[in-house]
Amino acid sequence: MLTLKNYQQQTLNTLRDFLKTARYDGPKAAFDAIINKDAGPFVKPYKVIEGLEDVPYLCLRLPTGGGKTLLAAYSINITADVYLEQEYPLVLWLVPTTTIKTQTLETLKNHDHPNRAELDRAFDGRVLVLDITDFEQLRPEDLRSKACIIVGTFATSRVGETELRKVYAHNEELEGHFSKVPPNAPGLEIHNEGDNTGKIKFSFINLLALHHPLVIVDEAHNATSKLSNDVMRRVQPSCIIEFTATPANDSNIIHNVSAAELKTEEMIKLPIILTEHKTWQEALHDSILTRQRLAEFAVKDTDFIRPIVLIQAESKDKEVTVDVIEKYLVEQEKIDRVRIAIATGSQRELDGINLFDPSNKIEFIITVQALKEGWDCSFAYVFCSVATVHSKKDVEQLLGRVLRMPYARKRSHEKLNQAYAHVSSTSWPHAVNLLHDRLVDMGFDELEAASSIHYQPPFEFIKSEAPSAHEEKPLFSFTLSEPPDLSAFTPEEQASVSILTTGEDAITLYVQGEITEALEKKLVHLSPKQEQVAIRKSIEIYRQQYKEYSSPAGRGESFKVPRLCIMVQGELELAEREWFLDARGWNLLDYPAELTPTEFSVQEESESYLIDIKGKKLIEKYLGRNLLLDMNYGNSALSALDLSRRIDKRLFQPDIKQETLLEFIRRTIVYLNEKRNISLTALVRLQFTLEKVLRSKIEEYRERAYKDGYQHTLFGSSTVETSYAHAFSFDPNNYPAHENYKGSFQFSKHFHRLVGELKAEGEEFECAKALDKCPAVKYWVRNLERQPEYSFWLPTSTDLFYPDFVAQLTDGRIFVVEYKGEHLLGSADTMEKQNLGALWEEKSKGQGLFLMATKKDDKGRDVYQQIEDKVKQY
Repeated sequence: MLTLKNYQQQTLNTLRDFLKTARYDGPKAAFDAIINKDAGPFVKPYKVIEGLEDVPYLCLRLPTGGGKTLLAAYSINITADVYLEQEYPLVLWLVPTTTIKTQTLETLKNHDHPNRAELDRAFDGRVLVLDITDFEQLRPEDLRSKACIIVGTFATSRVGETELRKVYAHNEELEGHFSKVPPNAPGLEIHNEGDNTGKIKFSFINLLALHHPLVIVDEAHNATSKLSNDVMRRVQPSCIIEFTATPANDSNIIHNVSAAELKTEEMIKLPIILTEHKTWQEALHDSILTRQRLAEFAVKDTDFIRPIVLIQAESKDKEVTVDVIEKYLVEQEKIDRVRIAIATGSQRELDGINLFDPSNKIEFIITVQALKEGWDCSFAYVFCSVATVHSKKDVEQLLGRVLRMPYARKRSHEKLNQAYAHVSSTSWPHAVNLLHDRLVDMGFDELEAASSIHYQPPFEFIKSEAPSAHEEKPLFSFTLSEPPDLSAFTPEEQASVSILTTGEDAITLYVQGEITEALEKKLVHLSPKQEQVAIRKSIEIYRQQYKEYSSPAGRGESFKVPRLCIMVQGELELAEREWFLDARGWNLLDYPAELTPTEFSVQEESESYLIDIKGKKLIEKYLGRNLLLDMNYGNSALSALDLSRRIDKRLFQPDIKQETLLEFIRRTIVYLNEKRNISLTALVRLQFTLEKVLRSKIEEYRERAYKDGYQHTLFGSSTVETSYAHAFSFDPNNYPAHENYKGSFQFSKHFHRLVGELKAEGEEFECAKALDKCPAVKYWVRNLERQPEYSFWLPTSTDLFYPDFVAQLTDGRIFVVEYKGEHLLGSADTMEKQNLGALWEEKSKGQGLFLMATKKDDKGRDVYQQIEDKVKQY
């Protein structure tokens, strides 16, 4: 099975948390709990579809290359388990185009593909995948015994598409699905004329409405019309999950994945090294040279890599066509034709070709528009465009291809972890701005996009006139129509400027180093009025790149923090959860297999069960959807052991032996049946709810054992110390923040150029400003939550504690700061973190400081004074 990346697992965890809350409290409460947590006065409203107010409607945002389809496959089992409480769900999977539908169906039907492998794992291989046009193949038995996934396009579900109206039409082949449906069942379309007037239509849209499918919407920004909402009301979904890189402004985004997270997880190549050329021939020539250099590095890598150039030609009515490029490569550059493939509507030389085969010779691919949707080859490294017309879709798609990492892991040479773009200045004016905008369209935020494009001059300029170390330092450039007058520039400004003639009527001016506001005014003044807006934008993008280069991380500074360790059998080990749980030993069967009426209570009524779970009330109707799925479901002759085995499959616990878990479940079911007089029929019907209660009970017992071992190990023995032998090091190249600070205040000491997970106002913001202004602070970092590999943490009795800020002081000490609002002071969580921080400080023996900061402490000091006084200790 494929191992999920950290950001993918976090995305699914957020989905699970949302659906858990929505199951009991409704989707709006679930949305508010996740999105508006600690939001202060700002509250983002939850968007509903009229008529479907109680249906969870959520969006997961992942940039291009993030694996949206894989996560969509994983989301099916999570939704079925946590929210639908169904063994075998019905899923309507909608995609934008027929091409993507074909590609999606291929992955979902291929048992060797990770998408299908996850579905087979989740549903024991009982999976049926159908094209929506083949819905007549769906049998009533399939809905009872398989997870049924129907894949269609947005157009398929719109009745306006006349060729696809059979989805809405009466179909006698579907009669078996409606044999048990009452004639007055609500929410179904009926015949309005003819002999069947008033009777239910045997239509596929009615079949969907009858079973309330989970709806997955891929690339959801393509399906936001009023018509799409009308379709949703007709489908009557139980849940709607959108996956997209560029959601609509009012989407219910519950989780956002940044491009930085994809880079950190080695999913995409960044930055993009951009080079502008005088002519299309020079762009092609340098693309070839770039590929050759990469090939030299690739030979030394442990895996086989054959770097490939994607070349975007112009259409047949333009100058630089596919034929022109092919001829240039073969005749001028002496490229053997077997190394070239043409991928257009009429020439399909990639069909049936395995580019990963070491015996394959293809190194150049010429195309005009976007390659076949779903085409993917991580060997694509270089994007070369000579086209004068830049379709957003084509550029974004081709860029997306060169951003993919080979085999999704970091390569041995840093040049193999980057992407490359070569364009001609005549066809790509202001290329930096254009690439920046395309990256934003692909799901990068503005700051991420700015830092992801590094300008590099042509090779001929590198060899002659470029400043030294050009490839390591950021470089700004723009093109002028005549030689610039630099007389108003200071000597220092002139020293940072280089000039290169790039054509008969064009001159390119390069600037290296910081562009001050004064220099910006002079540079803008040199450019024509109609281009001044574009130049200002280019300068702002360059400033972000320069800040990254000049940040402590960009300079290669080291930032290490000693961590808490414990002595285990004479060896110093990092203080992690596994040692605490094993410290005193635990066995699930040592705990009572009982659920009290407060923990789980069932009251049977005429057509439903009223369930009470720890104060949360649910009404579970059993004459409705469940009856339609299996008429005999509640009358089965399952024994307590049979039911235990069913639940055991879904309740897997990695630290508990299977036979132990099964026996605990069996004992609990026997207790509920014999001591609490809850019928086995009820327990069978409510098995998903019972599973959740059991999961919670087991976690409660585990935490009880863990807390005992935790307290004994950390605070009841003398085996604890901090150690640089197990130090945590902040990675200068990776800072996987979900979102970045976008305020006007400019932090000058943050370890990374960007500051993650920080609002532009509020008390935590003031604490960050205080650290940045403190003279004793050399640099600091906003510590990211839930990033154990990239953030400093300390173990708590229940989880991990990620302090808000970590600073390196000028005298070499480490300063850890946790900020708490006044309303949280005195809480059990705050006190535990205070004690843990104090323990870390004590064991650091003067090399580490810990501060629990607040707006005003008990001495009346503000956060600035608290920080100043703390660093003066010792």
